[in-house]
Amino acid sequence: MNGLRIWLLLGLCAPVAWAGTLAQIRTVYGTLEVELYDHEKPATVANFKKLAQAGAWQNSFFHRLVPGFVLQGGGFVGYSPQATNELAPPWYGLGAAISFGSVTNEYAVGPRLSNTNGTLAMAKVGSDPDSASNQWFINLGNNAANLDNQNGGFTVFGRVIHDPDGVLPFLNTLRPGYGQVNMGYWYPGDSVATGLFSELPVTYAGNVPPRHRDLLYFDVSFLSVQVSAANHQPLISWNSVAGRANVIEFTTNFPPIWRTLVSTNGNGQRLAVADPAATNGFRFYRARVLY
Repeated sequence: MNGLRIWLLLGLCAPVAWAGTLAQIRTVYGTLEVELYDHEKPATVANFKKLAQAGAWQNSFFHRLVPGFVLQGGGFVGYSPQATNELAPPWYGLGAAISFGSVTNEYAVGPRLSNTNGTLAMAKVGSDPDSASNQWFINLGNNAANLDNQNGGFTVFGRVIHDPDGVLPFLNTLRPGYGQVNMGYWYPGDSVATGLFSELPVTYAGNVPPRHRDLLYFDVSFLSVQVSAANHQPLISWNSVAGRANVIEFTTNFPPIWRTLVSTNGNGQRLAVADPAATNGFRFYRARVLY
């Protein structure tokens, strides 16, 4: 294909019945391949997929890293992920990710899935079991004894099934001054710095304030999007959502700068579109639904 390299997992399947949706979580450190528990935790997974397909996490970043415990994100976005200006109060250039409201806690729905190492679970407000909305986390250790038994249990809705780049072990080596900063050190009078960003993962070593481009951005895509070769060019196919605008986007950068390849009304069937402009280099593709 004239040197074209497509970064998309193809041909992966689970050997068990009722295998869940397969997804990729991409970061500058590498890619995590994830299975979602569609059948075990249907409302939670549906909410997660709807948020990702609606672009809620475009330019979103992980805002909390506690090695051996959790990596958390989903609630906030950076509007200029390539910006070199310093991250500082009053936090211009940051905003809240969209939300479709809270989801009823499904910890006790179906099998009680434990918060073990490598699982994905929903974050929520303390003392409110049904407050999960758009924030989620990856367990970086076995947190079953803790998170399975507080606030109604934290709903596990997926698991990392492949970590080819060793992202999770690497995150567990980070510490203050080496891939993690406490913004409260520089802004002790700011409640966001001392609370929300007190365990902020960054992509550099050194105890200096981060720039917007130094945040640990992530992107989520689903493997219902498939890429094949047709007439020496990529053919992108996906399961469309009926009655909504379905947008196929591509990026050649990371953090991603998404550009529209095509926008079309979905009909609920599998659709396909070619990308004749892709002749060389790297390209990521994703399908997004405008709700």
